[in-house]
Amino acid sequence: MNDVLSIMKNPHLIIESPKMSDPYSEIISLLQPQVALSKLVHTSGPFRVQRDDVNEAIYCSVLAGRACLEAEGHSPLMLEAGDFVLIPAVKSFTFSSVDPPPPAGLLSHPVEGKDGIVWLGTPADTAEAQQLIGHCTFASPDAELLVSLLPDLVLVRGEGRLPVVTNLLRDEVRSNRPARNVIVQHLLQVLLIEAFRSAAAPDGAGGLLHGLSDLRIGPSLRAIHAAPHRTWKIAELAKEAGLSRSAFFTRFSQIVGMAPMGYVLNWRITLAKHMLRMGDCSIAEIAESTGYGSSSAFSTAFARHVGAPPAQYARMTAIE
Repeated sequence: MNDVLSIMKNPHLIIESPKMSDPYSEIISLLQPQVALSKLVHTSGPFRVQRDDVNEAIYCSVLAGRACLEAEGHSPLMLEAGDFVLIPAVKSFTFSSVDPPPPAGLLSHPVEGKDGIVWLGTPADTAEAQQLIGHCTFASPDAELLVSLLPDLVLVRGEGRLPVVTNLLRDEVRSNRPARNVIVQHLLQVLLIEAFRSAAAPDGAGGLLHGLSDLRIGPSLRAIHAAPHRTWKIAELAKEAGLSRSAFFTRFSQIVGMAPMGYVLNWRITLAKHMLRMGDCSIAEIAESTGYGSSSAFSTAFARHVGAPPAQYARMTAIE
């Protein structure tokens, strides 16, 4: 809780900055997460809800009881009190009761009460299970690339800090207090960062979380993010990892899901696109910040990767 309050009092800790060296903070800041929905859900008896048109990140914090979450591309998850699950990109999912299981063909219709609580299942005086459920969207034009660096699914069990943040987020979403949008934005960033750093990397799953938790690959990833301006070579990154060049290349590619220099290029271009949209730096400054020896070298690489030269991209995407 103290960490949450510290970030709330010092929002610059998570505001985007190309010079930050914590990869998850950088990526989540650049994603520009926004709350699309946040609901307290009470359930009683058998229920099943199904959504086939989500195309958003979803999260669920189980406050009491049990429930089953089945998301496209993932095995069913039996969730219990204290569990938190986050799926950064999902198209469809089914949420259903466990005790008792829903009968075949049952589809429940959520009913929202005057107090804002959503009920599922059989009307009752007391809820058998309670969950905080939310959807969020990512405003960044580079969301698809950035989400690809995140784990497909994060499941955290018994971590008391996450329900605290989700409760704060839900209360703020429902409020009309001054600076509501700023607080919601920062709370959502806190929630995502807290979820990722609380989760253990799933066995066999690639991506940034797995890479950062790997004793060999983690140091090289942090080095890339700490100094994107350096002219990185495979040999230097392999040295950070304490591996030979061939062993490093193979291990990095398997764990992160892309080759080392491909990751460096993608990250540099992502940072460059962000700086161009913000409009605070010249082409020369961006070239230097992202590891290119000259403006012309940067412009050539950027145009090849993005399909438009930097100046044109800046005009098309400038933030008013």
